[in-house]
Amino acid sequence: MKNYNTIIQTVLTEKSSREQEKGKYTFVVTREATKIDIKHAIKAIYGADVETVRTMLVPKKTRYIKGRYLWAKRPVHKKAIVTLKGKQSIDPSKIGAKKPKSTKDKK
Repeated sequence: MKNYNTIIQTVLTEKSSREQEKGKYTFVVTREATKIDIKHAIKAIYGADVETVRTMLVPKKTRYIKGRYLWAKRPVHKKAIVTLKGKQSIDPSKIGAKKPKSTKDKK
């Protein structure tokens, strides 16, 4: 699996922001991603050493939309909590940055 395709986005909530001070970062990843894929992706994108990776499937959520007879469903997604070795830190907003373009000449 390609490194940039493994991690979809960063989770930025109050709880995840508190955990970042302890060296734990939360990401939404593809459902096919394994812990080893996530570890290699963090190493390739940020250059940081990963100590542990915890993954979980977040169940779908159904809620009623006010004023309509409509139920909205959020899909199931996979979330990963990554703990870095030592006192390392990363910039989690780097995921939204543009990917480097290849240097091949198009003819």
